Amino acid sequence: METAPFTIERTFNAPVEKVWKAITDKDQMREWYFDLKEFRAEPGFEFEFYGGSEEEQYLHKCKVLVADVNKKLAYSWVYEGYQGHSVVTFELFPEGQQTRLKLTHEGLHTFPAKKDFARESFAAGWTEIIGTSLKAYLEKA
Repeated sequence: METAPFTIERTFNAPVEKVWKAITDKDQMREWYFDLKEFRAEPGFEFEFYGGSEEEQYLHKCKVLVADVNKKLAYSWVYEGYQGHSVVTFELFPEGQQTRLKLTHEGLHTFPAKKDFARESFAAGWTEIIGTSLKAYLEKA
């Protein structure tokens, strides 16, 4: 069983402050991520949202663990009604006028053996979210 965390890195043509705001402001997050009713980058803040496949939607229940402005955001990620516990971490690295973002999703192996919870599903999802949706959002004119 693959227990290593999933990691993706992308560099965006945007300053670190803009990337931080995009990953922590609920109105901006709705543009590229999920439809969050509330979100605050404060340790202990709990939030939830629906997401999944065309066949099935899942209630994601999350709790902010770390919020180090312009540097690191981490939150727990579980599914209501399913076993398993994971953590998503966004790390930001300023590189001149650009920002390198490293996303790590650990604990995927703790979820049930179900197609929607397979490592490949997370890899495809995060690649689309970080590599396409967030990039397009940050770099639009």
